[in-house]
Amino acid sequence: MPPAPEAVTAVGATSRRVRKVRERIARRNHVVVEALVVLGLYAAYQMSRGFANGSASLALDHAREVVSLEEHLQLFHEGTLQDAVMRLPGIIDAFGFAYMSLHLVGTVAVLIWLYARRPDWFPLLRTALAIASAIALSIYFLYPTAPPRLAGIGIVDTVTTVNDIDLRSRLLGQFYNPFAAIPSMHFGYALLLGVTVAWLSRPLPVRLAALAYPSFVLVVIIGTGNHFILDAIAGAAVSAVGLAGAWVLCEPGDLRVSRLDEEASAIELALSNRGS
Repeated sequence: MPPAPEAVTAVGATSRRVRKVRERIARRNHVVVEALVVLGLYAAYQMSRGFANGSASLALDHAREVVSLEEHLQLFHEGTLQDAVMRLPGIIDAFGFAYMSLHLVGTVAVLIWLYARRPDWFPLLRTALAIASAIALSIYFLYPTAPPRLAGIGIVDTVTTVNDIDLRSRLLGQFYNPFAAIPSMHFGYALLLGVTVAWLSRPLPVRLAALAYPSFVLVVIIGTGNHFILDAIAGAAVSAVGLAGAWVLCEPGDLRVSRLDEEASAIELALSNRGS
């Protein structure tokens, strides 16, 4: 029995709505709209992290589980890395500044560059960051985890002790979740930004710097005592899922143009064969 006309109409309407949503996500909007969207998503993400603040005892239990797993995998080297960093004069001060600034400044800088210079690729990164952030936020709710500096394993909170920025203050506590260690979106964002710039930029020094950027952020987040190595691995996995989802929603402009050209060529070839 063929489907009822009402069902066909409903399916068609739904398909058109989905297509319109995908088209809106996959295009670069006016700069003011994009700025409001990005800043709104970032503000909502940061505030939601505060609401996701779980109990300290549960977060500490999860941190001990991470340590146990890292020891089993022979990845528990956070203390050794921090000791090495703290022996270098002035480095830990710079790392504290980098930890507090690069996550936002670096992300905004790359988004602005994409919007102005590679606009066809801007929606892909914007959407990948949004999807990855949403996934990360759900994990913060489900698996609150204390960072190494709060886990009682001998890791120093260098941002507080060296840079005089109290991450446990009441003011920062309104927007900052101390138990959102896993996944590390400092590293997840850095990976997306680095790969994007390395892929799309032309000058070799810029591409090399972009490829080195995630590794630098990895050393920063571990050296300051804010993340475990497994946190970074989880951040990379979450960002990969975000990129895959964004790729489905926002076929990158260069590839879309190439595909449309191929389809147009195929149509022209079919028409010419029919004429002959």
